[in-house]
Amino acid sequence: MTFFSNKYHLILASNSPRRKELLSGIDVEYEVLALPDIDESYPDDLPHEEIPEFLAKKKALAYISLLQDDTLLITADTVVLLHDRILGKPLDKADAKRMLKELSGETHRVVTGVCLTSKQKQVCFSDTAHVTFGLLTDEEIDYYVEKYNPSDKAGAYGVQEWIGYVGVRRIEGSYFNVMGLPIFKVYRELRRF
Repeated sequence: MTFFSNKYHLILASNSPRRKELLSGIDVEYEVLALPDIDESYPDDLPHEEIPEFLAKKKALAYISLLQDDTLLITADTVVLLHDRILGKPLDKADAKRMLKELSGETHRVVTGVCLTSKQKQVCFSDTAHVTFGLLTDEEIDYYVEKYNPSDKAGAYGVQEWIGYVGVRRIEGSYFNVMGLPIFKVYRELRRF
């Protein structure tokens, strides 16, 4: 028995272990279906805060033909913004170390866009959290990158990993949003859908 009942068969369109963990945390049944090679480009003039929601919608479009009448698709995208620059996924370990040096002692924004899509309708929203890192030493950055290899994470870090424990001084907003899914909002929107 679960608290949450829904008339839809939920599909999470993501291979992110963090998104799977967060969705499982609200006791919903779902399956994972992640299509390869979805185009994640966006218009150059799109305001940075709008990029995650734009990409979540774009990802949903790739799945439209696969949806059944009882299917509800969840797509999401997260960006890290430092001084109005996007810090994406690092290209390699050196790039990850560079990003973490930039984040050290600074406050940045984490914006996650989410779309809930069925054949009948679509609801999209986003959430923003402000994350402040304390000063990180070169040794701490090297240790984290070598041990945790954050190559699949926007901004080159996972707040739920070692670097979050020792480096994050303050979060204003949802911790879970920083992990990759504003689960409070997702839960509320699923209840309303």
